[in-house]
Amino acid sequence: MLKPATKIRVLVVDDHPVVRRGLSACLAERPPLEVVGEAADGEEAVRLTRALKPDIVLMDINMPRMDGLQVTEVLRQDEPKTRVVILSMHNRPEYVQRVIKAGARGYLLKDASADELVRVLELVYRGEVFFSPAVAQSTLNQFVTSGGKPEGLNRISRREREVLTLVAGGKSNKEIAGALGVGVRTIETHRERIMRKLDLHSVAALTKFAVAQGLVSLE
Repeated sequence: MLKPATKIRVLVVDDHPVVRRGLSACLAERPPLEVVGEAADGEEAVRLTRALKPDIVLMDINMPRMDGLQVTEVLRQDEPKTRVVILSMHNRPEYVQRVIKAGARGYLLKDASADELVRVLELVYRGEVFFSPAVAQSTLNQFVTSGGKPEGLNRISRREREVLTLVAGGKSNKEIAGALGVGVRTIETHRERIMRKLDLHSVAALTKFAVAQGLVSLE
């Protein structure tokens, strides 16, 4: 249990003003929580975290200028004492995998009750990790049915995964063709199929996906 005088300082981050203010109003009525600030996008979230040093950043994933996962990665390096809890409408395994890799300490769905939200923030403040039961079950189901392979990678073949890894590594079609011993047109066809299967439409998007799935590193 927390001591009566303990204050849990929370920064609320969401690009929708109504949601952001609603969360702040809800948390303000729930001691020992104290809302120390609000941010409307990822860059503002990073700036305010560095300035305010909150205990917890309560944050959505989809935001302008920097998404919640990018913010989480930055804060893990720059502000390791601040814990991130993701509050999202998405109940998809690939989101959970990316959240875990980014370093978030909690993942809660937006249909959670106010009591559950407060309980989760208290748990995370004490150093525990919490993922919504619905999210955890969905991820476990995906892991079992896919044989342990990350969501998304199941949609592409082994050769397409090789091509994706090389694309994300910055290789050109000609370089990839040379590495795999096939024609350039074959690589172009693989890339088209990968983009269609993953519903990704640029090299940047493919690279981000490959990093999230652990196929390549940012280093």
